[in-house]
Amino acid sequence: MIQKSSGSGRRILTCPAIHPCDSISPSTLLNSLIDLGGDICSYKSKVFSVNKRNARETFRQISNILLFLQEIRDTTSDLPHPVILSLSELHLTFQKIRCLLEDCTRDGTRAWMLVSSDWAANQFRIVIRGMVTGLDVFPLSTVDMSNEAKDLVELIIRQVRKASFDPDPDDKKAVKDLMRIMNHFEEGIAPDPIEIRRILDHLGIDKWSSCNKEVKFLDSEIGTEFSNEENKTKLELLCSLMGFMSYCRCVIFDTVDFESQHLNGQCSNISKDLKGINVDDLKCPISLEMMSDPVTLSSGHTYDRCSILKWFRSGNATCPKTGEKLTSTELVPNLVLKGLIQQYCAENGIPVVVSRGKNRDISRTVMAGSSAGEGAMKMLAGFLINKLVNGSGEEMNKAAFEIRVLTKTSIFNRSCLVESGTIPHLLKLLLSEDSNTQENSIAALLNLSKHSKGKCVIVENEGLDLIVHVLRKGLKIEAQQHAAATLYYLASVEENRVLIGENPEAIAGLVELVKNENHHCKRNALVAIFGLLVHPENHWRLLASGVVPLLLNLLRDSEREDLVTDSLAILATLAEKIDGTVAILRRGALQLLVGILDTCTSRTGKEYCVSMLLALCVNGGLDVVARLVKIPSLMGSLYSQLSEGTSRASKKASAIIKILHQFYENNSSSASVTPVLPREQFVHVW
Repeated sequence: MIQKSSGSGRRILTCPAIHPCDSISPSTLLNSLIDLGGDICSYKSKVFSVNKRNARETFRQISNILLFLQEIRDTTSDLPHPVILSLSELHLTFQKIRCLLEDCTRDGTRAWMLVSSDWAANQFRIVIRGMVTGLDVFPLSTVDMSNEAKDLVELIIRQVRKASFDPDPDDKKAVKDLMRIMNHFEEGIAPDPIEIRRILDHLGIDKWSSCNKEVKFLDSEIGTEFSNEENKTKLELLCSLMGFMSYCRCVIFDTVDFESQHLNGQCSNISKDLKGINVDDLKCPISLEMMSDPVTLSSGHTYDRCSILKWFRSGNATCPKTGEKLTSTELVPNLVLKGLIQQYCAENGIPVVVSRGKNRDISRTVMAGSSAGEGAMKMLAGFLINKLVNGSGEEMNKAAFEIRVLTKTSIFNRSCLVESGTIPHLLKLLLSEDSNTQENSIAALLNLSKHSKGKCVIVENEGLDLIVHVLRKGLKIEAQQHAAATLYYLASVEENRVLIGENPEAIAGLVELVKNENHHCKRNALVAIFGLLVHPENHWRLLASGVVPLLLNLLRDSEREDLVTDSLAILATLAEKIDGTVAILRRGALQLLVGILDTCTSRTGKEYCVSMLLALCVNGGLDVVARLVKIPSLMGSLYSQLSEGTSRASKKASAIIKILHQFYENNSSSASVTPVLPREQFVHVW
């Protein structure tokens, strides 16, 4: 009966409260209402950073109402219809109160609830007085209860009407102080740390991890509000708050106490949320790809937004999975599942696919979003530079870590830190004898290498040799994998591809990393190798490194689809040249490739597989074609690509089929050639 609200599934300061269903029995309604009241009172034990006084008054009145409701349950068996209507309205009000209390105590939202404290106080006033209005018209005369209970109801009504439910004076002072500090950021004036600590103390934010949760929440809210053109004021306030909290996280707190940090090499415990998760449940039933924006239909089934919208645009009004006619085509975002998908992708090194409708979520980080946010970041960059230059070893490590965190998702932060001159100092830390400092520095450089100017600055400061040094001799395997990923981003520039290829240690280091058991190491090394192949001179260097047998063994042994796809991409590129074809054929790869084409579930992987088979046919000559003709399963797999594969895979599959049929026609008289298709099933491919 009680709908337990979820902090992860409901947006803050919203209230999806519902009425009890019409067919519910009076006793069930009453019991549910009492349970809901008890649930509200359980919030007494939680921390209220704002609106403390209004929360206390709410608990007092709800406790009194529970006494009244319990007496009704104990003394009355048959409730008249007017009483049921009143209880139903009271149930709705209780749900709204619980949502409001949940928001006031939700972890990571304290800064936002502070600037929304006036709104929250008004909501307390509205819901409590609405509750009393319902009690005022409650037909007490129709219910058998004691005079004491009736007097209690009248007392509640009188007390609530006298209560003001105004914002707490301490909240108003904290908001005023916060706004003054954000004005300082706009003006380029460094705020007083004592004032900042006073605000943080008021909110109960007393450690790095608490501050980080505030930043993460604000970032998610900014992403949601970014597309809302009507509320630019709210968006600017969110961005200013995020700048303030980011500044606090770096400047105010000296110690990082994060649950899944890289500051001291601690491991992430994120996987506990993923235990028992079937990966297929994270994929869209239509596209069979990992969902980026899961939405749930009225049928209860979840699909990726872009896939189900395409289904609807095709004229379908049914659930694709069940075939049942939908009562509504409304799409409800499945935020819990989206969070699980993001966790799974982060833990397994899978890039989170961003749907076309969400591209703005990335572009929003190009700008700070507000003058205060921009000022806070510029001031913070200067603070971090000072720590990198003049700090102790521990302070340098923390500064590198903070840069790593700040640059992970924000293009503006990357630009600001590149312009401020952090890169040369981070490069020096790559030679640190402290493994954590080295790891945090190379991870920060990885993020900065995604910025166009950052690539240039790294190379201009002789960073390539230092990054290759970490790749080969990094103190931790995590540092080596970050170095490989950094080379991948640097290799997006043609001149850098040449320089990396000419470094005798670079390709050897990447190939060696592919041999590592760590999945992230393999993945980062593979994508870096693929990026280097854009430069033709790097082909022979990779062939000389022995990468072909290594990748073929990976195709045979790996159960990870992403590693198989990446290996196929490299081999398909190498096969485009004759020496690459020779190296692949020498290892007896034909049967293996046909098997992968038949069993691989990735459309991209199948495309690379078909591309490689075509290159082997063209460069390997009739001997390769003759061997392919004798593999019975090949033709079926190729024909499936004509209808199910990507456009490129379809064209290349068509070309292979044509080659195979021409070979069959030219050699049909030879007894050594087994037909790929019976004559009556021959299909001419254009």
